[in-house]
Amino acid sequence: ESCAVFHCRGCWAVLGDSLHLCAQEEQRGLGFLVCFKVTNDVTWEDSLLIGLEGALLGCAYNALCCRLCGLIVGFILYSASRDLAYLRGFFCFFKDSILCYVLKTKIIVEASKVNFPAVTLKE
Repeated sequence: ESCAVFHCRGCWAVLGDSLHLCAQEEQRGLGFLVCFKVTNDVTWEDSLLIGLEGALLGCAYNALCCRLCGLIVGFILYSASRDLAYLRGFFCFFKDSILCYVLKTKIIVEASKVNFPAVTLKE
């Protein structure tokens, strides 16, 4: 299995792990990992942002940030289009904002290059 720890790309803070992974998505050009639990090194903005372009167009969301370096590492959807509505309330990490420490091989890998077991919230 691909058990991994998710790290901030900016400062290597531990943000979460694959044991709490509940979906991985490659929708509309936006690659992200969806978790139901994160570490205390993840914070989110109180104010809602509105997506004006791209994959989050028309969505209201809170930005997820690394507590240590301030890098935006993902989002929590508040309201969304029908095709993303199932992600509301979950922690969504941008694959290009995190690195994965794969426990089995003990190496650091780009999140986009790690193959996790197929899980999806849609089922």
